[in-house]
Amino acid sequence: MTLYLTTPIFYVNAQPHLGHAYTAVVADTVSRFNRLDGREVFLQTGTDEHGDKIAQAAATAGTEARDYVDRISAMFRAAWPPLLVEPDNFIRTTDPHHVAVVQQILQKVYDRGDIYFSDYDGLYCKGCERFLTEKELVDGKCPDHLTAPEQVAEQNYFFAMSRYQQWLIDHIKANPEFITPERYRNEVLSFLSEPLEDLCISRPVSRLAWGIPLPFDQRFVTYVWFDALINYVSGIGYPDGPDFARRWAGAEHLIAKDILKPHAIFWPTMLKAMGLEPYRRLHVHGYWNVGETKMSKSIGNVVRPEEMVAAFGADTIRYFLLREMSFGLDSSYSDEAVLARRNSDLANDLGNLFARSLTMVKNFADSQVPAPGPLNDEDRELRDAALAMLAEYRRQMQAWSFRQALEAVWEVIGRANRYIVHNAPWELAKDPAQAQRLATVLNTLLETLRCITCALKPVMPAAAGKMSLALGLPPEGRLAEQQSWGLLPVGNTVTLGENMFPRIKAPGKK
Repeated sequence: MTLYLTTPIFYVNAQPHLGHAYTAVVADTVSRFNRLDGREVFLQTGTDEHGDKIAQAAATAGTEARDYVDRISAMFRAAWPPLLVEPDNFIRTTDPHHVAVVQQILQKVYDRGDIYFSDYDGLYCKGCERFLTEKELVDGKCPDHLTAPEQVAEQNYFFAMSRYQQWLIDHIKANPEFITPERYRNEVLSFLSEPLEDLCISRPVSRLAWGIPLPFDQRFVTYVWFDALINYVSGIGYPDGPDFARRWAGAEHLIAKDILKPHAIFWPTMLKAMGLEPYRRLHVHGYWNVGETKMSKSIGNVVRPEEMVAAFGADTIRYFLLREMSFGLDSSYSDEAVLARRNSDLANDLGNLFARSLTMVKNFADSQVPAPGPLNDEDRELRDAALAMLAEYRRQMQAWSFRQALEAVWEVIGRANRYIVHNAPWELAKDPAQAQRLATVLNTLLETLRCITCALKPVMPAAAGKMSLALGLPPEGRLAEQQSWGLLPVGNTVTLGENMFPRIKAPGKK
């Protein structure tokens, strides 16, 4: 089955930051892993460009809304190549095709009787751009934005979301992996234990003109979430594009926990009203704090992707983000933590193993893969650990347990470094009688490096590409093809290149 993986389309009321970068890196890594594992993948990202906050941000910037969204959307598009993130499609909610699909779906749901007109008097949070219920407030304030919502009374159109509440509960319970990790599935079921209110899906043009007009009433524009969520189908050719059915059958969404409710409740019920099967899975990650503090423009601790890459390089940042955060939980970012991972895990462990091994092959085997002799117990232990790592790595990556997958890789890296110390190839090289033993040790190290390189391709694509080139491996390959021993052709040339992960000092220090 094709994997159709989406990031949320990022809201352009602010520039790209660390949280956006993490989502994009996870999505790209999952895409690369699935391709490595033999699946067809289509990765989509993009920008969400309508709504109250966009109109306000444009006004604050002293520009027209269209000019504002063009500028910020371009920043998001430009943020991904330096992080080695390679989406297959970048969608904007101002794209004419998307606008047409939103209006088509609105008309369809309206004609089916699931959209109605009514008076409404409720508590509106400008930050959330939606009406909140009393039970959602904490001390009278929105828990996400810590501001008191304003009382708004107006006429609007509503989506009869409550009609699908029991269907959604039944679907979540019947499909345990529909929302992962489990903590977020439980959160959604807890929310659904109370009666679900219908969703206000319009804003009067008198209050907000920057949006997609309702096809059945030009006095109103579409509520930003009803517009934005539809990108997941408009971007792959809904309703009858040649790839739509195949891709939608394998749809999986990746989001941060702050937008759980729209994706886990609004979107599935919208799909049901549209007559579409729901997506397969929703993957929810936690927040990145800076130090121990939530990122905030007001306190000046927002971390930008381009700054991270400039300081540490894309591979280091990708590795840090995936190794440091347990998917689904919150984590903390600091330059000091990135530096520690770089100098310990990448320079001391991986970089040292790779450089030492290839240097010894150059010095003791004329830079060629030597023919191994019989393996002893220690050789077999490293071989078995490397092959078991590939299986465990695959299992953890399929479960979106990136931290655990990388821990499995680094356990083998540690074993290999200890293997070098214990076998001391430089001593074996001094004794001609140990030539076969030396060849076996070097071959075992090269085969272990091949397994490690394969596992790191989705996480650190640039570094793994250099490692593949040094080992003489083909740039393309499948994970299943690497899960056996003795695959490096004897006599093949290996190349000692530059140090991939030299130790670095803290940014700004000499």
